[in-house]
Amino acid sequence: MDAPVLVEVTRGAEVESRHRGQIVVVDDAGRLRFQVGNPHLPVCLRSLAKPFQALPVITTGAAAAFGFASQELALFSGSLSGQDFHVHLVQQILQRLGLNPSVLQCGSHPPLHRPTAQALAQSGQPPSPLHHTCAGKHAAMLTLCVHHGWPIADYLEPHHPVQQLIHQTVAEAGGLTPPDVPVAVDGCSAPVFYLPLWRIAWAFARLAVAPPDTPLGQLLAACLAHPRLIAGDGRIETILMQALPQRLFAKTGAEGGFALALPTEGLGVALKIEDGAGRALNPAIIEVLSQLAVLPPELPPQLSSLQQPVILNHRKQTVGLIRPAFKLADATPARDYPL
Repeated sequence: MDAPVLVEVTRGAEVESRHRGQIVVVDDAGRLRFQVGNPHLPVCLRSLAKPFQALPVITTGAAAAFGFASQELALFSGSLSGQDFHVHLVQQILQRLGLNPSVLQCGSHPPLHRPTAQALAQSGQPPSPLHHTCAGKHAAMLTLCVHHGWPIADYLEPHHPVQQLIHQTVAEAGGLTPPDVPVAVDGCSAPVFYLPLWRIAWAFARLAVAPPDTPLGQLLAACLAHPRLIAGDGRIETILMQALPQRLFAKTGAEGGFALALPTEGLGVALKIEDGAGRALNPAIIEVLSQLAVLPPELPPQLSSLQQPVILNHRKQTVGLIRPAFKLADATPARDYPL
């Protein structure tokens, strides 16, 4: 069956394009609260896995051993824009580990933050692994290697102890065992994982309600405290977390994936845009939060501009818009999934 339409793209009075996908809202007990589409759809987590990939830094004692606090934990969980403050913190972490940036095996690309990318290009400097959106995640993996005395040269190989530990941690976050969690290769060359969409939402719901004195609770508090380290200026995760302080943890994944931990509501949300189109994410996420009554009735300007983005032609005339086209109220009744 076709996935339901989540977002429409209009031109004039008609719909020109449609983006289909799935949405799941789950509580920490694994009960499905709302759905649009198929909650069992296997989804590649991509960067949605980052908070759970970072978790072993706390559970193994590595964070305490190196004196890493909330800033570092947030950076480990984020998808970085490559802004200067991101780069500097990654450098500081590597220095504390006794490593230099050459050990990062994530590759390189221009910073996601356009002004930073332009300034770097104008300076004649090429982007480095320090600007990579996954530099924080790789720094977390290297932290585990140094803490345990594991080899660094092959830290991205699936058989490496750090990747085995992360595979186990991600599987447990979704209520599964490693053999039940397929593994592929991410854009940063690290192993990446597949989970059913509802299990991704469940993992974020459990993160949302984690007691403050637990590793998950410590990680959540760090992420909530540092929105700019979860993404960067101008990106929806940081915008949402700054507009609604302490109300949500927002995390994007590549190819149209997104997840939310909602502490006040005790809910996790997972969303997947079927065609991976990034332009569909902002209106879909704002609409989910609106329908869950997380957002105020009158949106602040920084959020209202994301709700139904306008489409401009080359003369800057408004010719259409991108709008949500789903209702969570149409979901099937709440039910329990076997855990």
